[in-house]
Amino acid sequence: MKKKSCFMGIIVVASGLLSISGCSLNVNDPNSATNQQVLTNPSGIMALAIGLQQFYSTSALGAIILTPGVTARELAINTTLENLVELEGGGSQLLNNNANVTALWSNLYQVIEMSDELISNVPGVSLDPGTRSGILAEAYLFKAMALGNLAQDFEQEPMDVDASGNAKFVPRTDVLAEAISLLDTASQIIAATPPSSQFKSQVLGSGFDLPNTIQAYRARYSLFAGRYQDAITAANGVNPMATSVFSYSSLSQNPIYQAVFILKRYAARDSFGTPLTEPGDQRLSFYLRPDSAFSTPNKYPIDILVGFFSNATQPIPAYLPGEMHLIKAEAYVRLGDLASAVNEINAVRTEKPSQDPYGIGASLPDYNGPMTSDSLLTEVYRQRCAELYLEGMRFEDSRRLGRPSPPANTVERNRNFYPYPLQERINNPNTPPDPAD
Repeated sequence: MKKKSCFMGIIVVASGLLSISGCSLNVNDPNSATNQQVLTNPSGIMALAIGLQQFYSTSALGAIILTPGVTARELAINTTLENLVELEGGGSQLLNNNANVTALWSNLYQVIEMSDELISNVPGVSLDPGTRSGILAEAYLFKAMALGNLAQDFEQEPMDVDASGNAKFVPRTDVLAEAISLLDTASQIIAATPPSSQFKSQVLGSGFDLPNTIQAYRARYSLFAGRYQDAITAANGVNPMATSVFSYSSLSQNPIYQAVFILKRYAARDSFGTPLTEPGDQRLSFYLRPDSAFSTPNKYPIDILVGFFSNATQPIPAYLPGEMHLIKAEAYVRLGDLASAVNEINAVRTEKPSQDPYGIGASLPDYNGPMTSDSLLTEVYRQRCAELYLEGMRFEDSRRLGRPSPPANTVERNRNFYPYPLQERINNPNTPPDPAD
């Protein structure tokens, strides 16, 4: 993995957004500064921390949701663009020069590079201790999120950006372990030195809850890594009424709204794109508005997307409270405590919109299916499809929870992992063979 750093341009964007919003960091003209000059002064460091959040919430998050969303049938393409036709076709039709897969990979490694720059340079810059701890914790969190998302979509990946182009690939299990370690570090940093008011008001994105987001992602990646008791412990550490969002503005817009309503390249599949959707589930009306249309070119039934994606400045949650219940439900099943798993499933099934901080609620009756591990894992998947629609995890969930898989069955997903981008293969001789499907 070799990247040409572009964070100077991101600092320019971050600085412009700050001046428009009335928050000045007194950043010198970055066009006349070197990377090293920017990274050795407080204003440059703070601008890069802001730019990291902005880049993740637009470029990276857009790819995280849209590309696997098509693969795992949450979304239909609604265009004849070749790269998207390949993506919806999946299987051997999806080539390793596909622009969407390449963007997913490269955007996540850009997040890793920016995070590493902060981690390396913040300790040597004169900052208020609470501002330093907040920026460092943010950098560790965003690097962990980037690694975790790579592990959801690719069988192997490098841990870091290597300027030589010879980065070593490691199994996704190792990448998840590293993501959890980074989150542990982030948690320890802010526990030792709470973030300052300067960090919260001048650096941290509006509406973003750093401590709860760290815990939520610790729970998520512990579950994916098979550390079930750790997942339960971390999920219990998340405030169930807290919210944490990626915020948008007219200059930095909701990327899913842009892709669906402005570019008109994607559309929401009927019934969350899964055959398991339960009649009467009120989350259908939260996320989707019924329509009689069909997608282009493959004629899938599609609905009008609402939820967190219906206007250009609508915030997108960093995680959802219901995910914590479903993490615990799955972990309890894996640990053999089926009664506790049902309690957590019912907490999601029976929740009313008025009980959730975002207004999400299924309003369904208690679970009354078989009390077997397989049946409960199917129910967990059903609930994750609805509760966590377009949160970027369906591809991972479908594999982990044993749903029908390609090449024999492509109803619920059309790949098991993505091929490695062609540019990575050209630049890095360590790139493994592509997975078969």
